[in-house]
Amino acid sequence: MAERVEQEEIFSQVLRAGRRTYFFDVRATKADDYYLTVTESKKFTHDDGTFHYQKHKIYLYKEDFTDFHEMLGKATDYILNEKGNEVISERHQKDFKKEENETEETKSTDSFTDVSFDDI
Repeated sequence: MAERVEQEEIFSQVLRAGRRTYFFDVRATKADDYYLTVTESKKFTHDDGTFHYQKHKIYLYKEDFTDFHEMLGKATDYILNEKGNEVISERHQKDFKKEENETEETKSTDSFTDVSFDDI
């Protein structure tokens, strides 16, 4: 029996966001039902000018669409209601000032290493 390769996208959308690109791809299951993969691809450039991409992928199946959509909406609404649309970060604003009471513990999150997950 031949190994089945993941099918090509049936429907695809791309969101480019700085060093990150998000791919929203509709694919078919073996039973010819549809599911969604969301892939984040992030470009890393090395000192010598070479680069590599780090990718993270989630699979979302129809039975989870309603709950996922609802929770994503609630989470994004919460962020926008609490902080507005303006981006507040050191990376995006050159004049951003860290709070005076920032501790070493909160600074340690700046060096967080992305975890690579194997595709399911």
